[in-house]
Amino acid sequence: MACSKDYNLGEFTFPRGWFMVAESAKVTDQPQGVHFLGQEFALYRGKDSGKVILLDAYCPHMGTHLARNSTSYVAQDGAVEGDSIRCPYHAWRFGPDGKCNHIPYSTGPIPPAAKVRSWPVVESMGAVFVWHDPEGGEPEWDAPFLQEWNDAAWTHWTFDDLGKIDTHPQEIVDNITDAAHFGPVHGSRTKFFENEFRGHLAIQRMGGGHRTLVAQGGPMLVTEAVYHGPSILITRMSGLYDSYIFIAHTPVDDGSSYVWHALLVKSASGGAATAADHAAARQYQDMALAAFAQDFEVWKHKRPCIQGMFVQGDGAFRKQRTWYKQFYNPRAQKQEFLKQVEGIHVPRGMEPAPDEMRAQSEASLPMVANA
Repeated sequence: MACSKDYNLGEFTFPRGWFMVAESAKVTDQPQGVHFLGQEFALYRGKDSGKVILLDAYCPHMGTHLARNSTSYVAQDGAVEGDSIRCPYHAWRFGPDGKCNHIPYSTGPIPPAAKVRSWPVVESMGAVFVWHDPEGGEPEWDAPFLQEWNDAAWTHWTFDDLGKIDTHPQEIVDNITDAAHFGPVHGSRTKFFENEFRGHLAIQRMGGGHRTLVAQGGPMLVTEAVYHGPSILITRMSGLYDSYIFIAHTPVDDGSSYVWHALLVKSASGGAATAADHAAARQYQDMALAAFAQDFEVWKHKRPCIQGMFVQGDGAFRKQRTWYKQFYNPRAQKQEFLKQVEGIHVPRGMEPAPDEMRAQSEASLPMVANA
């Protein structure tokens, strides 16, 4: 298992960006401990506001985990009070801002250091995202959001929870520039392929056949896959159905990732989605998951690609890896990486994306990139 330093990514072990940490439907007023980005968190939904709250997990009093306890009477009676949470050991209570606001047995002042870190979270499209920045800065861009989420013609997804894989995210992000794997892995007959790097976005435009998602002789599958920062991939797809593939891979520890997959599908008629549309969408999501599983199996068993033996026609791997480094280094250095990679890159021997697809991309990407 390779780590960030092995890939020479930069100063930080974990990158800057938005990361999925839970499905919204699974976050309640019963606290749960979650482990991402090399650390423990306490995750719960406030009773007063209904908002998701994410705190550093360990109470500053004696180091007790705030969310991994079921036997303490604090936990049995309900550790969440309003939007605050009580420690299961001595019942110190912490607000959603992370500050201790009550010590039940002490009449003295609450120590100023009695606090834990509160993390910025956003609920979007049925997911909970946290903003992580090793420098502690405010979010640099908005969490991804699709306007189609609020359109009754589109069926809401159900997440495929794929669990933890002992693979560094770099190996997963490599897929965005891997032009040559589509035929051997997915049975694709690629007609055009290109990458574009633009700020925190890495874009892949592709068109061709696909043995898993399009039947032989069927319509051409056209996709635009966009990384919104280092870990959230949203792919617009036309072919059998108009749809969006959602893939999130969040670092667990250095060298491992937790992965979710989902599909947003438009009804066949274009009108409000029916029960039949929802059933068809679930079947199509299963097909998309089967295609993703083909990549997943490769990642699970390959050795780390620290220095690839890249050849003409492979795709813009080196450009992509330079783009990815911006998230592992201070913001002040971001432009140093972007000036080396921004623009459109077409692999040797491939056709570029049609002009009309690029024009559509220009119109839609700002809408996709910002909530």
